[in-house]
Amino acid sequence: MQKKEDLVRIHKLLSDAGVMSRRKAEQSIQNGKVTVNGRKALIGQKVNPVRDIITVEGVRVDTRQHQKRIYLALHKPRGYVTTMQDEMDRRCVAQLVKDAPARVYPIGRLDRNSEGLLLLTNDGDFANQIMHPSYHVPKCYRVTVRPDITDEQATRLAEGVELDGERTAPAQVTVLSKEPGRVVVQIIITEGRNRQIRRMCEAVGLEVARLKRTSIGPVRLGMLPPGKWRMLTPQELSSLQSALRRGQEQNGKEKR
Repeated sequence: MQKKEDLVRIHKLLSDAGVMSRRKAEQSIQNGKVTVNGRKALIGQKVNPVRDIITVEGVRVDTRQHQKRIYLALHKPRGYVTTMQDEMDRRCVAQLVKDAPARVYPIGRLDRNSEGLLLLTNDGDFANQIMHPSYHVPKCYRVTVRPDITDEQATRLAEGVELDGERTAPAQVTVLSKEPGRVVVQIIITEGRNRQIRRMCEAVGLEVARLKRTSIGPVRLGMLPPGKWRMLTPQELSSLQSALRRGQEQNGKEKR
């Protein structure tokens, strides 16, 4: 008889194997692209990593080998979409990390016209924690807005604006420089809603001319050239994991 502990949900298995994120796995399952022993997989289905034969779009997934966890920092240039493949044949970040030692996928997103730091990994649990707002991981952006920013607009951004019927969490807003017709602002948030920074700025009447993410938690973009990637250092990874633990503790205190 198969032990319960031998079984794992298929979307988690695909994520842990570095094939795709859990969300992407669920979409692929729903679209009939994943099979288990020749039959279409079901969302939430449990499988045996050793015995079951799993394919994605006809290609067998090797789930029996332990895969080394990989953590990358990429400087995403403008003009690239944050996906591993694109149905519209646009340039995607997968092209920039094709020489990585293992298959990785992005943690969160930067929209096509944004640039800067993007983390990629094959560690599904780690990725989910970084993205989840309950862990309070700060993400820092350097934003060029036009034509100017008033104290009232900066205060509204800092206090939170309403997006899709829900107010954004408080942000840190600092004006870095001002020139005629443009202002450079640093904005730090702990959420990760779709196009959040752009939409926050639009909500207070600001036009975003350029948006660059410069750090995620303790990991900084630094001098990494556009289009290039590097491994996270052991110190960065340890600091990120410590930040996640602190965020979890903070979230526990807020719920009491």
